[in-house]
Amino acid sequence: QVEPPGSYQQDPWAMTDEEKLQAVPQIHKEGNELYRQGKVPEAAAKYYDAIACLKNLQMKEQPGSPDWIELDQKITPLLLNYCQCKLQCEEYYEVLDHCSSILNKYEDNVKAYFKRGKAHAAVWNVAEAQADFAKVLALDPSLRPVVSKELRSLEARLREKDAEDKIRFKGIFSQ
Repeated sequence: QVEPPGSYQQDPWAMTDEEKLQAVPQIHKEGNELYRQGKVPEAAAKYYDAIACLKNLQMKEQPGSPDWIELDQKITPLLLNYCQCKLQCEEYYEVLDHCSSILNKYEDNVKAYFKRGKAHAAVWNVAEAQADFAKVLALDPSLRPVVSKELRSLEARLREKDAEDKIRFKGIFSQ
């Protein structure tokens, strides 16, 4: 296949450390554009590639060193974008895992709490979702309208589930 000049993109595994560092902003930008176009799985793949480049560089640093921390701070927004894609793809347990890992390092990350709260709500972890949404409000009270909407949605889903359960289990114990 012949590609136009400048369109070839080297795979991350074949790049030098410097090339990886330089490629990340472009890969991030491509992921953002794909996301805006509604190509969510493709965007997730781009974010994953950018994260892989940075993680590869991070493995060569001493954990906790200034360079390691700097790379980690570049990984976090990419990981949050990746989690947003995974939320839309309904891959909730992956979101829970990644957001929890972010919160273990950065316990004031509002976006990680919000995304984890949405994932908890989706998998019926009601208490955990409510706790995460409460933490979002504690960290950023200006998000009250968005959080209230999520909590109302969760409550509505719970009422719907309870109604379905009543119908499903009606008469099960009266035989």
